Amino acid sequence: MIGNQLALVRREFWEHRSIWVTPAAVALVTSLLVLTSYVAASGFGEVVDIAMFSASNVGDAERKAALMAFLVGITWVFMVSMSILAVFYCLDSLYAERKDKSILFWRSLPVTDAETVISKLLTAGVLIPLVTFIAVIATHLVNLVLMSIWISLEGGDAGHIVWGSVPLLDVWLAIFVLLVAMPLWLSPFVGWFIFVSAWTKRSPLLMAFLPIVIAPIIEYFILRTTLLRDAINTRASEVPLFKGFDQSAFFDGDNFGITSGSISLLAHIDLGKFVLSPSLWAGLVVCGLFATAAIYVRRYRGDS
Repeated sequence: MIGNQLALVRREFWEHRSIWVTPAAVALVTSLLVLTSYVAASGFGEVVDIAMFSASNVGDAERKAALMAFLVGITWVFMVSMSILAVFYCLDSLYAERKDKSILFWRSLPVTDAETVISKLLTAGVLIPLVTFIAVIATHLVNLVLMSIWISLEGGDAGHIVWGSVPLLDVWLAIFVLLVAMPLWLSPFVGWFIFVSAWTKRSPLLMAFLPIVIAPIIEYFILRTTLLRDAINTRASEVPLFKGFDQSAFFDGDNFGITSGSISLLAHIDLGKFVLSPSLWAGLVVCGLFATAAIYVRRYRGDS
């Protein structure tokens, strides 16, 4: 079964080029925008000189915080694009094979419906985040190299300002944890989208989001409760992965100094809290139920 899953996931990677084209496009656009900002900044000579002097003489913690903010800003662009990509992939994964009749070919192979649906889940929850993570690392390195070249051309010491302070390992490990945790936390939506992809005959995007919008409204007017709305809002916005963040801890009183403990992204992640969260496991159960329903629908419904 493992061999079949690896082959099916590779099939998804080959067939759905957006899995790697989207991160590559985001990486290219982001790098070009950063490069453009450097070219534009070069026109402000005196301001750049002051900035270089300040960057060279501030503490290592301040440079580390600034570089971390730069890398995190780039990463959030990938996070948003990954979320959009995962939604459209899930909705298209089982719908497209019925639309173009390729399901007839795949059913002729010794692959079960369960293995096929599981491969879609693995692609959405593992492959897409993994490709995104690789793209994030590559983009970070490219942009740091561009920053180093620009600083050197402006007379600064890139080795001291950039490479001597940038917290690459901390940022990359935190991003990896986040990219693994987010699909697990949002697994009910992943399962729902895959079920809709297997069930609907047309407009999978509309069929997926219409119940999410309409069902809480019906619940409120009929039952006068907001359980479904609260569950959706909590799942979409409150990830039990981060420790409580005290803004006052970021600055050291009146000196505006950044404390060393506040700079580490890993220091703000509580992995144990996430793994032991009942909401996480409840969401995985819901995802499993939707996936089971998708397997049943794919097995017994027509090919169109």
